[in-house]
Amino acid sequence: MNFELNEQQLAFQDSVSRFAQRELAGGALRRASSGDYPWDVARMMADMGLLGITVSQDAGGVGGTLSDAVIAIQAVAAVCPRSADVVQAGNFGAIRTFSEYASPAQLKRFLPPLLAGKAVMSVGMSEPQAGSAVTELRTTATADGDDYLINGSKVFGTNSGDASVFLVYVRFGPGTAGIGSVLIERDTAGFTIGKPSAFMNGESWSQLYFDNCRISKENVLLGAGGFRRQIAGFNIERLGNAARAVAVGRHAFEIAKTHAGVREQFGRPLCEFQGLQWKFSDMLLQLESAQLLLMRAVVAADHGLPSAQDTSLAKLACNQAGYFAANESMQILGAFGFSEESIVQYCVRRTRGWMIAGGSTEILKNRIAEGIFERRFSQRA
Repeated sequence: MNFELNEQQLAFQDSVSRFAQRELAGGALRRASSGDYPWDVARMMADMGLLGITVSQDAGGVGGTLSDAVIAIQAVAAVCPRSADVVQAGNFGAIRTFSEYASPAQLKRFLPPLLAGKAVMSVGMSEPQAGSAVTELRTTATADGDDYLINGSKVFGTNSGDASVFLVYVRFGPGTAGIGSVLIERDTAGFTIGKPSAFMNGESWSQLYFDNCRISKENVLLGAGGFRRQIAGFNIERLGNAARAVAVGRHAFEIAKTHAGVREQFGRPLCEFQGLQWKFSDMLLQLESAQLLLMRAVVAADHGLPSAQDTSLAKLACNQAGYFAANESMQILGAFGFSEESIVQYCVRRTRGWMIAGGSTEILKNRIAEGIFERRFSQRA
């Protein structure tokens, strides 16, 4: 399988890279240090056609491939890691599952502001007692006439403090077969967004509370039995996570490479010390290997949803490679990299968070083992 970019893709990559250098490079460190969602970047990206890349043209999107979206997110991350989060929200996050399964009426109602960079969607998936074991979720959707009443709570939702609409996993009935999802707008009665909690990666997430939150049946995205389709869509979000992880690790790698070429100790550049040469060799090996696994998953899914096995392998490799490269780069930079005046320490924190978010590395290994043996391994007692 050929993972080399074709002429059209190279031109697109060059266009996004030039946009990022022109508009985003100057404020990269400032954005990394800010907890605010970069709405100005979102609007610029909307104008550039970088939101809704994989959304069909009939629905108002660009109608591109998953490869195009990965090219975009990595070209942006190479210049401004924080701005790559906007590409994630506009292509790989909850918006991707939404656009895959939404009705025409739902698309018309919710999608335009998301693609214009004026709104962002968050996913309500994890709960206080249901993290990796997401099928143990307790948030319920109970029919009440032509409506549903939502009760429960959610945690750890990316962009939960800024989102205008939430894609919420709920239980319509018992077991995995009873799980589906609904769309809940921010100002819906009975829906409360808790106080933001700050996390090591620089993000702030808010807990979501539903107390007899009434929604119309028109807000049901996938009813009972929709869990497997939701997770298939969620694999796209995992690949966005993976793409940023390896790109942000490479961003730190490039900074360390430049530093090692000019910084002198004991009368010679750092790059002449064998111990550091081996660090760079190990970093590049992991980054290149992870990128190949990523592109294998992406190319195979260009005209559909990625497989769970390809996604798990790619995310695991990219998470590990990205964090390894960022952490080693910070070590090479010494106090310079450890300082908040350097973006490298931000790269370390970001890549470390992705080893937990979207499926921890341990859960991914379990899923890979299931693919190897072609059987399910239940983690329940």
